[in-house]
Amino acid sequence: MGKTRFILPNAFTSMNFLLGVFSICWVTGAFTAKDPILMGAYFIILCVLLDKLDGFAARLVNASSEFGAQFDSLADLIAFGLAPAFCIIFTYKYLAPGFFENNIPLMAVAFSVYVLCAAMRLAKYNACDSDAYHHHFSGLPSTFAGAINAILIVFLKNKDIFANADSSIIYLPVLVLLVTGLLMVSPLFLPKLQPRKNKAFNIFQAVLIVVTYVSGFMFISEKMIILEYLLVLVACYLIIGFGVGLIQRSKIIEEANACKEAK
Repeated sequence: MGKTRFILPNAFTSMNFLLGVFSICWVTGAFTAKDPILMGAYFIILCVLLDKLDGFAARLVNASSEFGAQFDSLADLIAFGLAPAFCIIFTYKYLAPGFFENNIPLMAVAFSVYVLCAAMRLAKYNACDSDAYHHHFSGLPSTFAGAINAILIVFLKNKDIFANADSSIIYLPVLVLLVTGLLMVSPLFLPKLQPRKNKAFNIFQAVLIVVTYVSGFMFISEKMIILEYLLVLVACYLIIGFGVGLIQRSKIIEEANACKEAK
């Protein structure tokens, strides 16, 4: 099979990279002015849904490589670092231009913090965490950070939140951008979605994943029930997951240290 086996996983990574680039192009109006916010967010959601396929393909054809790992991180930086930040900033610029002009320093800070944290998160994962924690994420994965911001911005756009510049809710997207950025480099632990010993829980988890994938592909329809479902699902996962991570923090660190010593 030779080097040709690397084509499949790298093709999925290339797809994610380009979808992230397309998200930025669409939301900035470079390609079309027709609902650029929705299209920009939808490309991010597609990146989320396709994110694990390159790793799965690499394991399937035994094509894991250092190049693939670095290429995947670069694609993630575009798709889940730069693209969501551009979506948030340009949503304010399009829908609340007055608010945007009056709060450019705040926007610049939020944009900078989020993008830098995404870059540091991905670099830290490659350098330190890729083999350290087998059952938990250290910090918020950039995939989830990108998804949260993409879903939230479309949800609030449909609720006409940006029409009232005097409402305090208008600060919510930029606040979430800041918080998700900081969570990516936080020392908190989040359980991974993996098979467990409890069969009932595994079935429940599998059903949720299938429904979520269907909802993600239907994201373009802007149906509120889909957006609400995705927001509630992500919020519950993060709140419960980080809570469990805090409770089990000492145990998680001990297991990671034991694995390092065993190597």
